Amino acid sequence: MSVSNGWTPERRARQAEMIQQWRPWEKSTGPVTEAGKAKSAANSRNTGVRAARREVRAVLALIREYDRQEREIRKLIKL
Repeated sequence: MSVSNGWTPERRARQAEMIQQWRPWEKSTGPVTEAGKAKSAANSRNTGVRAARREVRAVLALIREYDRQEREIRKLIKL
């Protein structure tokens, strides 16, 4: 029986066996150089909570600007 993504149960089992033999988690050491560590530390600024906060602040700034312009238009209409 074939799965829509092309991974049959047999293929999945074979891949699991090979990964157990390769044991890639034992070879992963993470960044070693200071430059690599700095780049890794910067990842959270680009994709983490800080980035989400930055996006929220940008949206809020757009909303404030929209409100300010709307108030100006309403003042002009009342003149």
